[in-house]
Amino acid sequence: MITNVFKKSTPIIYSLIIVLVVSFFFLYQFQTNNWSNSVTEILKKTGLLFIICGSFFLSNFIAKKNGLTKDSSYTILFYLILLLSFPSIWNNFNLIVSNFFILLALRRLVSLQTLKAPKEKIFDASLWIFMASFFQFWAILFIFIVYLSIIFHVSRDYRNWLVPFVALFSGAIIFVFFALLLDKSFIMYNYLENSNMSFDMDYFENNYQNIALSWFAIFVVFFFFATIISLTKLPLNLQASYKKIVFSFLIGIAIFIISPNKSNDILIFTFFPLAIMATNFIEYSQNKIHQEIILATTFIVGLICFFTQL
Repeated sequence: MITNVFKKSTPIIYSLIIVLVVSFFFLYQFQTNNWSNSVTEILKKTGLLFIICGSFFLSNFIAKKNGLTKDSSYTILFYLILLLSFPSIWNNFNLIVSNFFILLALRRLVSLQTLKAPKEKIFDASLWIFMASFFQFWAILFIFIVYLSIIFHVSRDYRNWLVPFVALFSGAIIFVFFALLLDKSFIMYNYLENSNMSFDMDYFENNYQNIALSWFAIFVVFFFFATIISLTKLPLNLQASYKKIVFSFLIGIAIFIISPNKSNDILIFTFFPLAIMATNFIEYSQNKIHQEIILATTFIVGLICFFTQL
């Protein structure tokens, strides 16, 4: 039944996803009513909700526009399932904004395969990545995807290799301007404290967070390795794009491993690549029963993780 509902992309499906996102968002936020007494906090939560919804539509746009998936809504469904698995993300402003900027960067990098305006796309992607690092320092590692894209598509023009440095200079000017204008301590906090590395994994506040991470690991093993095995079977014109998705996932894992203030929330950078991998597995599977079992199981487990961590 779930496969039939999300098999096509229709306005009804998008409306359903938005209703679910809004419902789960407020269900998590209503745990504490402190924010509802402050106009600033209300505006912040409203902005956060819009960015989350924007992430869903952006993920769907990247997948459809670049042929990464067929005409289905599985990508945003899996994205929702992964968000449900770690509900504290719904309240993590910095990570949600940083991830949104990374999605904007990936949108430009995946479309680089068309070879239209490559320098503009490289600059835009690099700038979005540097802006993402303002909110989560180690998101800067996604700059490797920029150079990977250059190698895949436009390596012969040496000027393309220099464009990210121009974006870095532009991003630094923007960062310093706003940091000095709004909060001078932001520079100190973001680039001295958040730039440290820590491999300590003993951060769990309760067993439910540990269980959620274990479920995530199972999700990864199942879909990631299935993608790796089937990568060479994909059309040649899409293999470079899928390699970018795979490397994006690996960078997301690297950010989680080395981040100093570690939490399950940091795994958000892996959600979009994983959603693409899971969608492809479902779309290319010929067994309807297996499709239903996988979708139902992942959705139910996501719900269990969400409600047990409230």
